[in-house]
Amino acid sequence: MTFEFVFVLLALLGMVAALVADKMRPGMILFSVVVLFLCAGILTPKEMLEGFSNKGMITVALLFLVSEGIRQSGTLGQVIKKLLPQGKTTVFKAQLRLLPSVAFISAFLNNTPVVVIFAPIIKHWANAVKLPATKFLIPLSYVTILGGICTLIGTSTNLVVHGMILDAGFEGFSMFELGKVGIFIAIAGIIYLFVFSKRLLPDARPDTAVPDEEVEEGEKLHRVEAVLGARFPGINKKLKDFNFQRHYGAEVKEIKTRNGQRFVTNLEDIVLHEGDTLVVMADDTFIPTWGESSVFVLLTNGSDPDTAGKKKRWFALFLLVLMIVGATVGELPIVREMFPDIKLDMFFFVSITTIIMAWTNLFPARKYTKYISWDILITIACAFAISKAMVNSGVADCVAKFIIGLSDDYGPHVLLAMLFIITNLFTELITNNAAAALAFPLALSISAQMGVSPTPFFVVICMAASASFSTPIGYQTNLIVQGIGNYKFMDFVRIGLPLNIITFLISVILIPMIWNF
Repeated sequence: MTFEFVFVLLALLGMVAALVADKMRPGMILFSVVVLFLCAGILTPKEMLEGFSNKGMITVALLFLVSEGIRQSGTLGQVIKKLLPQGKTTVFKAQLRLLPSVAFISAFLNNTPVVVIFAPIIKHWANAVKLPATKFLIPLSYVTILGGICTLIGTSTNLVVHGMILDAGFEGFSMFELGKVGIFIAIAGIIYLFVFSKRLLPDARPDTAVPDEEVEEGEKLHRVEAVLGARFPGINKKLKDFNFQRHYGAEVKEIKTRNGQRFVTNLEDIVLHEGDTLVVMADDTFIPTWGESSVFVLLTNGSDPDTAGKKKRWFALFLLVLMIVGATVGELPIVREMFPDIKLDMFFFVSITTIIMAWTNLFPARKYTKYISWDILITIACAFAISKAMVNSGVADCVAKFIIGLSDDYGPHVLLAMLFIITNLFTELITNNAAAALAFPLALSISAQMGVSPTPFFVVICMAASASFSTPIGYQTNLIVQGIGNYKFMDFVRIGLPLNIITFLISVILIPMIWNF
Protein backbone atom coordinates (compact mmCIF):
# COMPACT_ATOMS: atom_id res chain seq x y z
CA MET A 1 0.00 0.00 0.00
CA THR A 2 1.33 3.40 -1.00
CA PHE A 3 1.13 6.56 1.10
CA GLU A 4 -1.51 7.98 -1.29
CA PHE A 5 -3.66 4.87 -0.94
CA VAL A 6 -3.62 4.90 2.88
CA PHE A 7 -4.13 8.66 3.03
CA VAL A 8 -7.16 8.64 0.74
CA LEU A 9 -8.70 5.64 2.49
CA LEU A 10 -8.35 7.23 5.94
CA ALA A 11 -9.65 10.56 4.65
CA LEU A 12 -12.71 8.89 3.13
CA LEU A 13 -13.45 7.02 6.36
CA GLY A 14 -13.14 10.29 8.27
CA MET A 15 -15.41 12.01 5.75
CA VAL A 16 -18.13 9.39 6.12
CA ALA A 17 -17.88 9.57 9.93
CA ALA A 18 -18.16 13.38 9.86
CA LEU A 19 -21.16 13.24 7.51
CA VAL A 20 -22.95 10.70 9.69
CA ALA A 21 -22.19 12.74 12.83
CA ASP A 22 -23.46 15.86 11.06
CA LYS A 23 -20.53 17.94 12.32
CA MET A 24 -20.74 20.45 9.45
CA ARG A 25 -22.68 20.97 6.26
CA PRO A 26 -21.84 18.26 3.67
CA GLY A 27 -20.30 20.77 1.27
CA MET A 28 -17.76 21.98 3.82
CA ILE A 29 -16.90 18.43 4.90
CA LEU A 30 -16.23 17.35 1.32
CA PHE A 31 -14.31 20.55 0.59
CA SER A 32 -12.11 19.93 3.66
CA VAL A 33 -11.26 16.45 2.36
CA VAL A 34 -10.47 17.83 -1.10
CA VAL A 35 -8.10 20.41 0.43
CA LEU A 36 -6.33 17.59 2.31
CA PHE A 37 -5.86 15.74 -0.98
CA LEU A 38 -4.45 18.94 -2.53
CA CYS A 39 -1.98 19.36 0.34
CA ALA A 40 -0.87 15.72 0.05
CA GLY A 41 -0.22 16.09 -3.67
CA ILE A 42 -2.90 13.56 -4.62
CA LEU A 43 -4.85 16.21 -6.52
CA THR A 44 -3.47 19.04 -8.63
CA PRO A 45 -5.14 22.48 -8.38
CA LYS A 46 -6.64 21.87 -11.83
CA GLU A 47 -8.14 18.53 -10.75
CA MET A 48 -9.44 20.09 -7.55
CA LEU A 49 -11.27 22.86 -9.42
CA GLU A 50 -12.59 20.91 -12.40
CA GLY A 51 -15.85 20.09 -10.66
CA PHE A 52 -16.65 23.79 -10.19
CA SER A 53 -16.77 24.27 -13.97
CA ASN A 54 -18.54 21.01 -14.75
CA LYS A 55 -21.57 21.36 -17.00
CA GLY A 56 -23.66 19.06 -14.80
CA MET A 57 -23.00 21.17 -11.70
CA ILE A 58 -23.85 24.43 -13.47
CA THR A 59 -27.02 22.83 -14.86
CA VAL A 60 -28.11 21.97 -11.31
CA ALA A 61 -27.54 25.61 -10.26
CA LEU A 62 -29.66 26.91 -13.14
CA LEU A 63 -32.42 24.39 -12.44
CA PHE A 64 -32.72 25.84 -8.92
CA LEU A 65 -33.59 29.17 -10.53
CA VAL A 66 -36.03 27.61 -13.01
CA SER A 67 -37.77 25.82 -10.13
CA GLU A 68 -37.96 29.10 -8.22
CA GLY A 69 -39.52 30.80 -11.23
CA ILE A 70 -42.18 28.11 -11.43
CA ARG A 71 -42.77 28.35 -7.67
CA GLN A 72 -43.16 32.12 -7.62
CA SER A 73 -45.48 32.07 -10.62
CA GLY A 74 -48.02 30.21 -8.48
CA THR A 75 -48.34 27.38 -11.01
CA LEU A 76 -47.70 24.59 -8.49
CA GLY A 77 -50.17 25.99 -5.98
CA GLN A 78 -52.92 26.03 -8.59
CA VAL A 79 -52.05 22.50 -9.72
CA ILE A 80 -52.32 21.02 -6.23
CA LYS A 81 -55.66 22.73 -5.62
CA LYS A 82 -57.04 21.12 -8.79
CA LEU A 83 -55.69 17.70 -7.78
CA LEU A 84 -57.09 17.59 -4.26
CA PRO A 85 -60.72 16.38 -4.17
CA GLN A 86 -63.17 18.64 -2.39
CA GLY A 87 -65.91 17.28 -0.16
CA LYS A 88 -66.13 13.79 1.23
CA THR A 89 -63.47 11.39 -0.02
CA THR A 90 -61.21 8.53 1.10
CA VAL A 91 -57.46 8.22 1.52
CA PHE A 92 -57.21 5.87 -1.46
CA LYS A 93 -59.24 8.09 -3.82
CA ALA A 94 -57.25 11.16 -2.82
CA GLN A 95 -53.91 9.36 -3.26
CA LEU A 96 -55.08 8.07 -6.65
CA ARG A 97 -55.45 11.64 -7.88
CA LEU A 98 -52.44 13.04 -6.08
CA LEU A 99 -49.48 10.65 -6.18
CA PRO A 100 -49.07 9.93 -9.93
CA SER A 101 -49.46 13.63 -10.77
CA VAL A 102 -46.85 14.72 -8.20
CA ALA A 103 -44.44 12.07 -9.51
CA PHE A 104 -44.85 13.46 -13.02
CA ILE A 105 -44.24 17.04 -11.86
CA SER A 106 -41.14 16.11 -9.87
CA ALA A 107 -39.62 14.44 -12.94
CA PHE A 108 -39.01 17.94 -14.31
CA LEU A 109 -38.69 20.17 -11.23
CA ASN A 110 -36.47 20.18 -8.16
CA ASN A 111 -38.10 18.04 -5.46
CA THR A 112 -37.70 20.50 -2.59
CA PRO A 113 -39.91 23.36 -3.89
CA VAL A 114 -42.56 20.82 -4.90
CA VAL A 115 -42.73 19.48 -1.33
CA VAL A 116 -42.39 22.94 0.26
CA ILE A 117 -45.45 24.16 -1.67
CA PHE A 118 -47.55 21.00 -1.61
CA ALA A 119 -47.02 19.80 2.00
CA PRO A 120 -48.73 22.66 3.91
CA ILE A 121 -51.59 22.81 1.39
CA ILE A 122 -52.15 19.04 1.71
CA LYS A 123 -52.05 19.23 5.51
CA HIS A 124 -54.58 22.10 5.55
CA TRP A 125 -56.82 20.26 3.06
CA ALA A 126 -56.63 16.98 5.01
CA ASN A 127 -57.77 18.72 8.18
CA ALA A 128 -60.65 20.34 6.27
CA VAL A 129 -61.94 17.04 4.83
CA LYS A 130 -61.25 15.20 8.11
CA LEU A 131 -58.61 12.82 6.78
CA PRO A 132 -55.28 12.16 8.57
CA ALA A 133 -52.52 14.23 6.93
CA THR A 134 -50.05 11.55 8.04
CA LYS A 135 -51.41 9.30 5.26
CA PHE A 136 -50.27 11.78 2.60
CA LEU A 137 -47.09 13.59 3.61
CA ILE A 138 -44.54 10.73 3.57
CA PRO A 139 -46.05 9.44 0.29
CA LEU A 140 -45.71 13.01 -1.07
CA SER A 141 -41.97 12.99 -0.34
CA TYR A 142 -41.51 9.48 -1.72
CA VAL A 143 -43.28 10.12 -5.04
CA THR A 144 -41.14 13.21 -5.65
CA ILE A 145 -38.11 10.93 -5.30
CA LEU A 146 -39.67 8.28 -7.54
CA GLY A 147 -40.53 10.84 -10.19
CA GLY A 148 -37.05 12.32 -10.02
CA ILE A 149 -35.31 9.10 -11.08
CA CYS A 150 -37.23 9.01 -14.38
CA THR A 151 -35.44 11.86 -16.16
CA LEU A 152 -31.98 13.36 -16.42
CA ILE A 153 -33.10 16.58 -14.69
CA GLY A 154 -35.37 14.99 -12.09
CA THR A 155 -32.70 15.04 -9.40
CA SER A 156 -29.26 16.56 -8.99
CA THR A 157 -27.80 13.06 -8.52
CA ASN A 158 -28.60 12.10 -12.11
CA LEU A 159 -26.88 15.24 -13.39
CA VAL A 160 -23.86 14.58 -11.15
CA VAL A 161 -23.42 11.06 -12.51
CA HIS A 162 -24.04 12.36 -16.03
CA GLY A 163 -21.26 14.94 -15.57
CA MET A 164 -18.86 12.28 -14.27
CA ILE A 165 -19.65 10.07 -17.25
CA LEU A 166 -18.81 12.89 -19.66
CA ASP A 167 -15.57 13.63 -17.77
CA ALA A 168 -14.61 9.95 -18.05
CA GLY A 169 -14.92 10.15 -21.84
CA PHE A 170 -18.20 8.27 -22.26
CA GLU A 171 -21.47 9.45 -23.78
CA GLY A 172 -23.83 10.72 -21.09
CA PHE A 173 -27.51 10.03 -20.53
CA SER A 174 -30.21 11.39 -22.78
CA MET A 175 -33.20 13.20 -21.29
CA PHE A 176 -35.40 10.15 -20.79
CA GLU A 177 -32.86 7.30 -20.88
CA LEU A 178 -33.03 6.67 -17.12
CA GLY A 179 -36.80 6.42 -17.46
CA LYS A 180 -36.35 3.03 -19.12
CA VAL A 181 -35.97 1.58 -15.65
CA GLY A 182 -37.02 4.56 -13.50
CA ILE A 183 -40.61 4.55 -14.71
CA PHE A 184 -41.04 0.90 -13.70
CA ILE A 185 -39.66 1.66 -10.24
CA ALA A 186 -41.96 4.68 -9.98
CA ILE A 187 -45.05 2.70 -11.01
CA ALA A 188 -44.23 -0.16 -8.62
CA GLY A 189 -43.50 2.31 -5.82
CA ILE A 190 -46.75 4.21 -6.32
CA ILE A 191 -48.76 0.98 -6.36
CA TYR A 192 -47.03 -0.08 -3.15
CA LEU A 193 -47.97 3.24 -1.53
CA PHE A 194 -51.57 2.87 -2.70
CA VAL A 195 -51.85 -0.58 -1.14
CA PHE A 196 -49.82 -0.27 2.06
CA SER A 197 -49.46 3.38 3.10
CA LYS A 198 -52.86 3.54 4.79
CA ARG A 199 -51.96 0.47 6.85
CA LEU A 200 -48.31 1.28 7.62
CA LEU A 201 -48.55 5.01 8.29
CA PRO A 202 -49.86 6.30 11.63
CA ASP A 203 -53.20 7.97 12.15
CA ALA A 204 -53.25 11.72 12.71
CA ARG A 205 -51.12 12.91 15.59
CA PRO A 206 -52.70 16.09 16.97
CA ASP A 207 -50.53 19.14 17.50
CA THR A 208 -50.05 20.03 21.13
CA ALA A 209 -49.11 23.68 20.72
CA VAL A 210 -51.68 26.29 21.60
CA PRO A 211 -54.02 27.62 18.87
CA ASP A 212 -54.17 31.21 17.67
CA GLU A 213 -54.40 33.56 20.59
CA GLU A 214 -54.89 37.25 21.36
CA VAL A 215 -52.23 39.24 23.14
CA GLU A 216 -53.04 42.01 25.57
CA GLU A 217 -52.89 44.73 22.93
CA GLY A 218 -55.43 42.85 20.86
CA GLU A 219 -52.92 41.90 18.17
CA LYS A 220 -53.70 38.55 16.54
CA LEU A 221 -51.00 35.87 16.79
CA HIS A 222 -50.94 32.84 14.52
CA ARG A 223 -49.54 29.37 14.90
CA VAL A 224 -46.68 29.03 12.40
CA GLU A 225 -44.57 25.94 11.69
CA ALA A 226 -40.96 26.71 10.76
CA VAL A 227 -38.57 24.02 9.50
CA LEU A 228 -34.99 25.05 10.29
CA GLY A 229 -32.62 25.33 7.35
CA ALA A 230 -28.85 24.95 7.18
CA ARG A 231 -28.29 28.71 7.59
CA PHE A 232 -30.35 29.08 10.76
CA PRO A 233 -27.87 30.79 13.15
CA GLY A 234 -28.97 28.76 16.17
CA ILE A 235 -27.98 25.35 14.77
CA ASN A 236 -26.39 23.11 17.44
CA LYS A 237 -27.29 25.62 20.16
CA LYS A 238 -29.79 25.28 22.99
CA LEU A 239 -32.88 27.41 22.62
CA LYS A 240 -31.97 29.30 25.79
CA ASP A 241 -28.61 30.20 24.25
CA PHE A 242 -30.30 31.52 21.09
CA ASN A 243 -32.97 34.11 21.78
CA PHE A 244 -35.47 33.19 19.05
CA GLN A 245 -37.99 35.80 20.12
CA ARG A 246 -35.42 38.60 19.98
CA HIS A 247 -34.17 37.53 16.55
CA TYR A 248 -37.50 36.83 14.86
CA GLY A 249 -40.21 38.39 17.04
CA ALA A 250 -41.98 35.08 17.64
CA GLU A 251 -42.33 32.80 20.66
CA VAL A 252 -41.50 29.08 20.40
CA LYS A 253 -44.30 26.88 21.77
CA GLU A 254 -43.24 23.43 20.56
CA ILE A 255 -40.17 21.74 19.08
CA LYS A 256 -40.40 18.67 16.84
CA THR A 257 -36.95 17.19 16.35
CA ARG A 258 -35.91 15.47 13.15
CA ASN A 259 -35.68 12.22 15.14
CA GLY A 260 -39.43 12.31 15.68
CA GLN A 261 -39.45 13.58 19.28
CA ARG A 262 -41.82 16.37 20.36
CA PHE A 263 -41.31 18.80 23.23
CA VAL A 264 -43.75 21.30 24.69
CA THR A 265 -42.07 21.75 28.08
CA ASN A 266 -38.48 22.61 29.09
CA LEU A 267 -37.91 23.95 25.57
CA GLU A 268 -34.99 26.12 26.68
CA ASP A 269 -32.77 23.04 27.11
CA ILE A 270 -33.44 21.57 23.65
CA VAL A 271 -30.52 21.67 21.20
CA LEU A 272 -31.64 22.85 17.74
CA HIS A 273 -30.61 20.99 14.57
CA GLU A 274 -31.20 21.42 10.86
CA GLY A 275 -34.53 19.85 9.93
CA ASP A 276 -36.15 20.45 13.34
CA THR A 277 -39.60 22.04 13.23
CA LEU A 278 -40.47 24.88 15.59
CA VAL A 279 -44.10 25.72 16.27
CA VAL A 280 -44.15 29.44 17.05
CA MET A 281 -46.73 32.11 17.80
CA ALA A 282 -46.12 35.01 15.40
CA ASP A 283 -47.97 37.97 13.94
CA ASP A 284 -48.91 38.57 10.30
CA THR A 285 -45.49 39.98 9.41
CA PHE A 286 -43.50 36.84 10.26
CA ILE A 287 -44.03 34.81 7.06
CA PRO A 288 -43.72 37.79 4.63
CA THR A 289 -40.50 38.84 6.37
CA TRP A 290 -38.80 35.46 6.51
CA GLY A 291 -40.57 33.55 3.72
CA GLU A 292 -37.75 33.98 1.18
CA SER A 293 -34.95 33.55 3.71
CA SER A 294 -32.74 30.46 3.59
CA VAL A 295 -32.85 30.44 7.40
CA PHE A 296 -36.06 28.39 7.18
CA VAL A 297 -36.68 25.61 4.68
CA LEU A 298 -40.45 25.92 5.08
CA LEU A 299 -42.83 28.33 6.79
CA THR A 300 -46.54 27.62 6.97
CA ASN A 301 -49.51 28.82 8.97
CA GLY A 302 -52.05 26.61 7.21
CA SER A 303 -53.11 29.30 4.76
CA ASP A 304 -52.78 28.89 1.01
CA PRO A 305 -49.97 31.01 -0.42
CA ASP A 306 -50.78 33.99 -2.62
CA THR A 307 -50.54 33.24 -6.32
CA ALA A 308 -49.62 35.38 -9.30
CA GLY A 309 -51.81 36.21 -12.26
CA LYS A 310 -53.00 33.64 -14.76
CA LYS A 311 -50.81 35.03 -17.58
CA LYS A 312 -47.69 34.68 -15.44
CA ARG A 313 -48.56 31.08 -14.56
CA TRP A 314 -49.14 30.10 -18.18
CA PHE A 315 -45.95 31.83 -19.32
CA ALA A 316 -43.89 29.99 -16.68
CA LEU A 317 -45.45 26.69 -17.73
CA PHE A 318 -44.75 27.46 -21.40
CA LEU A 319 -41.06 28.10 -20.64
CA LEU A 320 -40.77 24.84 -18.69
CA VAL A 321 -42.35 22.81 -21.51
CA LEU A 322 -40.17 24.58 -24.08
CA MET A 323 -37.04 23.73 -22.06
CA ILE A 324 -37.95 20.03 -21.78
CA VAL A 325 -39.06 19.61 -25.40
CA GLY A 326 -36.08 21.56 -26.69
CA ALA A 327 -33.57 19.46 -24.76
CA THR A 328 -35.28 16.24 -25.89
CA VAL A 329 -35.50 17.18 -29.57
CA GLY A 330 -31.96 18.56 -29.49
CA GLU A 331 -30.63 15.05 -28.82
CA LEU A 332 -32.09 13.64 -32.06
CA PRO A 333 -29.47 12.73 -34.71
CA ILE A 334 -31.19 14.81 -37.40
CA VAL A 335 -31.07 17.91 -35.20
CA ARG A 336 -27.41 17.31 -34.37
CA GLU A 337 -26.66 17.16 -38.10
CA MET A 338 -28.58 20.38 -38.73
CA PHE A 339 -26.70 22.26 -35.99
CA PRO A 340 -23.22 20.67 -35.81
CA ASP A 341 -21.64 23.70 -34.11
CA ILE A 342 -24.23 24.07 -31.33
CA LYS A 343 -24.93 21.41 -28.74
CA LEU A 344 -28.67 21.72 -28.10
CA ASP A 345 -28.66 19.85 -24.80
CA MET A 346 -30.27 20.48 -21.42
CA PHE A 347 -27.54 22.95 -20.43
CA PHE A 348 -28.27 25.04 -23.52
CA PHE A 349 -32.02 25.23 -22.92
CA VAL A 350 -31.91 25.63 -19.14
CA SER A 351 -29.53 28.57 -19.62
CA ILE A 352 -31.95 30.27 -22.00
CA THR A 353 -34.95 29.55 -19.76
CA THR A 354 -33.17 30.99 -16.71
CA ILE A 355 -32.31 34.24 -18.49
CA ILE A 356 -35.85 34.69 -19.82
CA MET A 357 -37.31 34.05 -16.35
CA ALA A 358 -34.93 36.60 -14.82
CA TRP A 359 -35.69 39.35 -17.37
CA THR A 360 -39.45 38.74 -17.20
CA ASN A 361 -39.31 38.86 -13.38
CA LEU A 362 -40.62 35.34 -12.82
CA PHE A 363 -38.11 35.37 -9.98
CA PRO A 364 -36.50 38.55 -8.56
CA ALA A 365 -33.22 38.83 -10.47
CA ARG A 366 -31.61 40.94 -7.74
CA LYS A 367 -32.12 38.10 -5.25
CA TYR A 368 -31.16 35.19 -7.50
CA THR A 369 -28.34 34.02 -5.22
CA LYS A 370 -30.89 33.29 -2.47
CA TYR A 371 -32.58 30.62 -4.53
CA ILE A 372 -29.49 28.52 -5.21
CA SER A 373 -28.50 25.86 -2.69
CA TRP A 374 -24.78 26.57 -2.57
CA ASP A 375 -24.03 23.70 -0.22
CA ILE A 376 -25.41 21.23 -2.76
CA LEU A 377 -23.33 22.81 -5.52
CA ILE A 378 -20.13 22.70 -3.44
CA THR A 379 -20.90 19.08 -2.54
CA ILE A 380 -21.30 18.24 -6.22
CA ALA A 381 -18.12 20.06 -7.28
CA CYS A 382 -16.09 18.39 -4.53
CA ALA A 383 -17.60 15.04 -5.44
CA PHE A 384 -15.80 15.20 -8.80
CA ALA A 385 -12.48 15.89 -7.07
CA ILE A 386 -12.95 13.07 -4.53
CA SER A 387 -13.77 10.67 -7.34
CA LYS A 388 -10.57 11.73 -9.12
CA ALA A 389 -8.55 11.23 -5.93
CA MET A 390 -9.90 7.69 -5.56
CA VAL A 391 -8.69 6.94 -9.08
CA ASN A 392 -5.29 8.67 -8.70
CA SER A 393 -4.48 6.88 -5.43
CA GLY A 394 -5.52 3.42 -6.62
CA VAL A 395 -8.28 3.11 -4.00
CA ALA A 396 -10.96 2.66 -6.66
CA ASP A 397 -9.07 -0.15 -8.42
CA CYS A 398 -8.23 -1.92 -5.14
CA VAL A 399 -11.80 -1.84 -3.82
CA ALA A 400 -13.06 -2.96 -7.24
CA LYS A 401 -10.68 -5.94 -7.22
CA PHE A 402 -11.87 -6.85 -3.72
CA ILE A 403 -15.53 -6.74 -4.77
CA ILE A 404 -14.81 -8.73 -7.93
CA GLY A 405 -12.92 -11.30 -5.85
CA LEU A 406 -15.97 -11.80 -3.65
CA SER A 407 -18.11 -12.44 -6.70
CA ASP A 408 -15.83 -14.39 -9.04
CA ASP A 409 -18.32 -17.24 -9.38
CA TYR A 410 -21.37 -15.10 -10.02
CA GLY A 411 -20.55 -12.60 -12.75
CA PRO A 412 -21.43 -8.95 -13.26
CA HIS A 413 -25.07 -9.27 -12.15
CA VAL A 414 -24.04 -9.86 -8.54
CA LEU A 415 -21.54 -7.01 -8.77
CA LEU A 416 -24.39 -4.80 -9.93
CA ALA A 417 -26.38 -5.80 -6.85
CA MET A 418 -23.43 -5.19 -4.53
CA LEU A 419 -22.82 -1.74 -6.01
CA PHE A 420 -26.50 -0.88 -5.47
CA ILE A 421 -26.35 -1.92 -1.81
CA ILE A 422 -23.12 -0.01 -1.15
CA THR A 423 -24.43 3.16 -2.81
CA ASN A 424 -27.82 2.92 -1.12
CA LEU A 425 -26.28 2.50 2.34
CA PHE A 426 -24.14 5.58 1.74
CA THR A 427 -27.11 7.66 0.57
CA GLU A 428 -29.14 6.75 3.67
CA LEU A 429 -26.25 7.63 5.98
CA ILE A 430 -24.73 10.68 4.28
CA THR A 431 -26.03 12.47 1.16
CA ASN A 432 -27.09 11.29 -2.29
CA ASN A 433 -24.44 13.29 -4.16
CA ALA A 434 -21.63 12.16 -1.85
CA ALA A 435 -22.82 8.58 -2.27
CA ALA A 436 -22.64 8.94 -6.05
CA ALA A 437 -19.13 10.40 -5.75
CA LEU A 438 -17.89 7.39 -3.79
CA ALA A 439 -19.62 4.83 -6.00
CA PHE A 440 -18.76 6.21 -9.44
CA PRO A 441 -15.03 5.37 -9.51
CA LEU A 442 -15.89 1.89 -8.20
CA ALA A 443 -18.31 1.41 -11.10
CA LEU A 444 -15.69 2.58 -13.57
CA SER A 445 -13.00 0.27 -12.16
CA ILE A 446 -15.29 -2.79 -11.89
CA SER A 447 -16.47 -2.47 -15.49
CA ALA A 448 -12.92 -1.88 -16.77
CA GLN A 449 -11.44 -4.87 -14.92
CA MET A 450 -14.25 -7.16 -16.08
CA GLY A 451 -14.19 -5.82 -19.63
CA VAL A 452 -17.92 -5.03 -19.71
CA SER A 453 -19.94 -1.91 -20.52
CA PRO A 454 -19.97 0.57 -17.60
CA THR A 455 -23.43 1.95 -18.45
CA PRO A 456 -25.42 -0.55 -16.33
CA PHE A 457 -23.25 0.34 -13.33
CA PHE A 458 -23.78 4.07 -13.93
CA VAL A 459 -27.56 3.59 -14.06
CA VAL A 460 -27.49 1.54 -10.85
CA ILE A 461 -25.71 4.40 -9.07
CA CYS A 462 -28.44 6.83 -10.18
CA MET A 463 -31.20 4.55 -8.89
CA ALA A 464 -29.48 3.62 -5.60
CA ALA A 465 -28.27 7.12 -4.73
CA SER A 466 -31.78 8.56 -5.08
CA ALA A 467 -33.62 5.74 -3.28
CA SER A 468 -33.52 7.32 0.18
CA PHE A 469 -36.70 6.00 1.76
CA SER A 470 -35.72 4.31 5.02
CA THR A 471 -34.52 7.31 7.05
CA PRO A 472 -35.71 10.92 7.30
CA ILE A 473 -32.13 12.25 7.18
CA GLY A 474 -31.12 10.96 3.75
CA TYR A 475 -33.23 13.37 1.72
CA GLN A 476 -34.30 16.95 2.52
CA THR A 477 -37.92 16.36 1.48
CA ASN A 478 -38.16 13.59 4.08
CA LEU A 479 -36.99 16.02 6.75
CA ILE A 480 -39.58 18.59 5.68
CA VAL A 481 -42.57 16.26 5.87
CA GLN A 482 -41.34 14.67 9.10
CA GLY A 483 -41.69 17.94 10.97
CA ILE A 484 -45.07 19.05 9.73
CA GLY A 485 -46.50 15.51 9.80
CA ASN A 486 -45.31 14.74 13.34
CA TYR A 487 -43.69 11.51 12.13
CA LYS A 488 -41.33 9.38 14.17
CA PHE A 489 -38.08 7.89 12.83
CA MET A 490 -39.57 4.39 12.72
CA ASP A 491 -42.45 5.56 10.53
CA PHE A 492 -39.92 6.03 7.71
CA VAL A 493 -38.25 2.69 8.40
CA ARG A 494 -41.56 0.81 8.44
CA ILE A 495 -42.85 2.10 5.12
CA GLY A 496 -39.54 3.01 3.44
CA LEU A 497 -37.56 -0.22 3.79
CA PRO A 498 -39.88 -2.27 1.53
CA LEU A 499 -39.67 0.55 -1.02
CA ASN A 500 -35.86 0.30 -0.94
CA ILE A 501 -36.18 -3.44 -1.58
CA ILE A 502 -38.59 -2.86 -4.48
CA THR A 503 -36.16 -0.38 -6.05
CA PHE A 504 -33.27 -2.82 -5.58
CA LEU A 505 -35.07 -5.80 -7.15
CA ILE A 506 -36.36 -3.91 -10.18
CA SER A 507 -32.95 -2.31 -10.74
CA VAL A 508 -30.89 -5.50 -10.65
CA ILE A 509 -33.41 -7.35 -12.84
CA LEU A 510 -34.21 -4.74 -15.49
CA ILE A 511 -30.94 -2.81 -15.87
CA PRO A 512 -28.92 -5.80 -17.25
CA MET A 513 -31.80 -6.54 -19.64
CA ILE A 514 -32.02 -2.97 -20.98
CA TRP A 515 -28.31 -2.06 -20.99
CA ASN A 516 -26.35 -5.15 -21.96
CA PHE A 517 -23.01 -5.84 -20.29
